[in-house]
Amino acid sequence: MDPRCKTVDVDKDLVDWRKPLLWQVGHLGEKYDEWVHQPVDRPIRLFHSSIFESLSKTAWYMVCVVWIPVVLYLSWNCYTALGRGNTRLFSTFSAAYSIRIREYWFPLLFLVGMFVWSFLEYLIHRFLFHMRPPASNYYLITLHFLLHGQHHKSPFDDSRLVFPPVPASLVIGFFYVLVQALFPEAFGLSIFTGGLFGYIVYDMMHYYLHYGSPKKGTYLCRLKAYHVKHHFEHQRAGFGITSTFWDHPFQTLIPEETFEKDG
Repeated sequence: MDPRCKTVDVDKDLVDWRKPLLWQVGHLGEKYDEWVHQPVDRPIRLFHSSIFESLSKTAWYMVCVVWIPVVLYLSWNCYTALGRGNTRLFSTFSAAYSIRIREYWFPLLFLVGMFVWSFLEYLIHRFLFHMRPPASNYYLITLHFLLHGQHHKSPFDDSRLVFPPVPASLVIGFFYVLVQALFPEAFGLSIFTGGLFGYIVYDMMHYYLHYGSPKKGTYLCRLKAYHVKHHFEHQRAGFGITSTFWDHPFQTLIPEETFEKDG
């Protein structure tokens, strides 16, 4: 048992741990927010259905097994497509002043995609994963618990530290369609590919921050301490996972003095 986690008395807790939790938490109402931020060191069952339950879990390495080949395939596809010289920006408005995008643009577009993902990572974590569902809304409480509340309730459940491939494919598919609709095909796809790689880095980093043992004084060690603070002391701040970059301009940085006290 991690000392930062509370002990669950299954006979006195607000939910019945012997049954799936997903359909119970919506009834907690105004007690939900306090309850979900009292972490426990035990696994959570979400669904009655064994099929849905299995789809909500995954081993960390499955993120790499599923998505790294996709990134490699899309990278080669984008590079060769740009190499044909048919991709142009602003051609819809003016063919004379359109910009030809060649294959040597691909690394830059890939990095742009990673940067865009880092911003999405912050926005999703702060405004979706940490939304405050109204106490009277059963469905929003249930949705919050499904998306992220269950992770804060049981932060050491390693089967739910990364996004399972099946639900992830729905979200990734949405962004794929969106990028294809907004940009010329190879141009947008190059940005999307960088974003997809950024997501892989995010999921692997998140797993490492929970289970890794970085060397003291390193960047990863500081980031791990930062994420621990987010889980156990500052749930309304510290939304950066792969970095603290976006916490600075949005003023959600965890105060430095809290780390000094621990030292």
